[in-house]
Amino acid sequence: MIRAGIVVLGLAAFAGPALGAGEAEEGRKVFNQCRACHTVEKGGKNAVGPNLHGLFGRKAGSVVDFKYSDPMKGSGIVWSEETVGKYVADPKTFVPGNKMAYAGLKREKQIADLLAYLKDATQ
Repeated sequence: MIRAGIVVLGLAAFAGPALGAGEAEEGRKVFNQCRACHTVEKGGKNAVGPNLHGLFGRKAGSVVDFKYSDPMKGSGIVWSEETVGKYVADPKTFVPGNKMAYAGLKREKQIADLLAYLKDATQ
């Protein structure tokens, strides 16, 4: 009985971080591509894109004083790790007709890192 617990603990020690887990510091570097259009700090201004503070759990198209496209306002999206990840991978396909002029991130590692950064920076 004790052996089984030791084996499980031993395997867990070698498992490493969860697959797809990003690194926030690397994500900060990825965010440099976004910084020209978005701010992340509380009370930060809207620019070409909306301020991202409080992003996770927020309904798409709901930042006050930002003029969203009708498709974004009507998307019904609530931003989560999954929805943000899909959006930054291919904004034009995820919300057809949205205004974001960005082709998207193609590497899963960059997306995971960006999500890790945004989870920290936008709280």
